[in-house]
Amino acid sequence: MSRPFRLALVHPCIGRRPGEAYIKTWQMESLPMGVLAALTPRDVEVRLHDDRTEAIPYDEPADLVAISVETYTAKRAYQIASEYRRRKVPVAMGGFHASLVPDEVERYAEAVVVGEAEGVWEEVIDDFRHGTPRKRYVAPTRPSLARSRPDRSIFAGKRYLPIGLVEVGRGCGFQCDFCAIQTVFRRTQTRRPEGDVLSELSALKGSRKLFFFVDDNFATHPRKTKEFLRELEPLGIRWVSQMAIPAAHDEEMLSLMRRSGCMGVLIGFESLDPANLAAMDKGFNTMGGGYEVALANLRKHDIRLYGTFIFGYDHDHAGSFGEAVDFAKRHHMYIAAFNHLTPFPGTPLYQRLEQEGRLRYERWWLDPAYRYNGVPFHPKGLAAEDIERGCVAARASFYGRRSMLRRGMAKINRGDGLMWRNFWLINQLHRADVKLRDHWPLGDTGYTGEILNAG
Repeated sequence: MSRPFRLALVHPCIGRRPGEAYIKTWQMESLPMGVLAALTPRDVEVRLHDDRTEAIPYDEPADLVAISVETYTAKRAYQIASEYRRRKVPVAMGGFHASLVPDEVERYAEAVVVGEAEGVWEEVIDDFRHGTPRKRYVAPTRPSLARSRPDRSIFAGKRYLPIGLVEVGRGCGFQCDFCAIQTVFRRTQTRRPEGDVLSELSALKGSRKLFFFVDDNFATHPRKTKEFLRELEPLGIRWVSQMAIPAAHDEEMLSLMRRSGCMGVLIGFESLDPANLAAMDKGFNTMGGGYEVALANLRKHDIRLYGTFIFGYDHDHAGSFGEAVDFAKRHHMYIAAFNHLTPFPGTPLYQRLEQEGRLRYERWWLDPAYRYNGVPFHPKGLAAEDIERGCVAARASFYGRRSMLRRGMAKINRGDGLMWRNFWLINQLHRADVKLRDHWPLGDTGYTGEILNAG
């Protein structure tokens, strides 16, 4: 009897400095790897190696390695691929970065999956089994997500944060110019069958106290979302997700969210300046009375808030950082992110900055001089270094002890025992990460091998 085909799934880290612990808040379940494992034929032997939490066993026998690549992890992914290629093990790559710049990625892989794996993964496995792989596999259309329930058995023994990641829908209907999601999915969203999601949640709720619906925009389709929320309510779970601010003006939506167990939402405010919002094609943030009305609605329904802000658009100024931090504190945000604008390849933002000659690096994600929190383009209103310092200062202020105490004691954040306990744990993690993230390397700085081209 012949041995089974052996598949190694690898989740690369962003990068590392030898001897330093990896950033804890980046260590969540690798849902794409779970979905890929579920799509793999049952007679294939599958192992997951998570570069964030463990050393990769390069010498463990494998017939194929699959790596999901994001722009921030591309450099590390190419290092990992080179180590396998040095051992004559072929590598297939997919993920957002592979869909954004497939010509680049295929230089470092024997095969590249462009688009979603659901439509082509079994073909990839079959071709490698028979020694006839193609260089590029392109999903012809957006596939059904009916078979996208992840195989969580591959997560056993991994040291992930204790939150259950579940996908309900994939994609977003908005067209923010900085967003790689809308670039890849072309402003569309597909959804998993409701029964499949509910079944998955029912099976997991005994082992998870909190779930994160990882949808790029949970409320893209209000009618479908409301139908799902009505079915979700009887499960009695606690959950958080991401959504655009227009949903915060829909009272029926918010009521259903709260009744079904919603503890909080991530909303991209991005900027307090209407001119910046217009430039990023996000003017819809100001609809329905704007931020103040939306946030009052969220508090009315006891929904906590994770707000995100970005800096580097043309109308930002030295006071923009403090204004955003004061806004986040005043509204008692559970947590918040203050980041610089990042031009991801293939996005309208990247194309515009490239045409204007404002990119500081040819490919910032591979440039040896680039570090996390570095601004990879030439801003207009502020110097790149001022934006970098401003983001760090904003995080330090928001996660300062006085801010944590005031926000933690706010009614909205202490209304649920589990979420109040988690408030202090999560905020302390983010507080510890403020300086750790600054200038974190892309790729392993201790890596001394040669990056091998796949030809």
